[in-house]
Amino acid sequence: MSTPSAILPLELNDVWLSAGDKQVIKDLNCRFTARPGCSVIIGPNGAGKSLLLKLCHGLIQPDRGRITWAGGADPGLRGQHQAMVLQRPVLLRRSVWANVDFALKVNGVSGVERQRRVEAALAQAGLGRYARKPARLLSFGEQQRLALARAWAVRPELLLLDEPSANLDPAATHLIEEIIREATANGTKVIMTTHDLHQARRLADEILFLHRGRLKEMTSADKFFAGPENDLAQAFLRGELLWWRRRSIYDPDDNKKEG
Repeated sequence: MSTPSAILPLELNDVWLSAGDKQVIKDLNCRFTARPGCSVIIGPNGAGKSLLLKLCHGLIQPDRGRITWAGGADPGLRGQHQAMVLQRPVLLRRSVWANVDFALKVNGVSGVERQRRVEAALAQAGLGRYARKPARLLSFGEQQRLALARAWAVRPELLLLDEPSANLDPAATHLIEEIIREATANGTKVIMTTHDLHQARRLADEILFLHRGRLKEMTSADKFFAGPENDLAQAFLRGELLWWRRRSIYDPDDNKKEG
């Protein structure tokens, strides 16, 4: 990205989050730089991957700790420069075209440029032929692609994706991954979750490994897949089930006081 970052780096310092009486994010510290690329969050089910994304986006607030942005960016500025796509996409009751067009309009893109971006986004998502179709009548996979195309069309500085290709077939997954590659190639920082280690290998520049709400390792993808330092991450890559009854063996940090 040729212009200075408006909102990055993003830093989480000593962040804790609870759900009822359970700590679901614990003593989390990490920093996402302004350098373009794809940071992939992995870990077993219930590790806190989606919650970390929502904390980054500001959808939820931590119970303790600080989340800070470059230059103390205010919420309005952050909203203007970032976008998030949830596992269950939320679409407008409008046509496929109008969903993307509306997002561009509210972000101040006008006239010919708006039309060009809509056409390009739908073409890349493989949805050009459905431009006039009501978005709610698309298949689940098509809705996923539309939600991602809509988010990418506004050219955010930071794009947050929660399991963007969950339950999709290989062809749809390929289209999703091509959009992600296009985004990073054009200077966007992508932070995403995935349960698919093969997808993480294909896309990641950086890996964050979470287990039971704790960040166990954050390193380059090359280094992680060559051999993570954390024993839990090693077990996860071997395909072992990291279930709760093994925590005393694998996760001594969970014996620490969390109050």
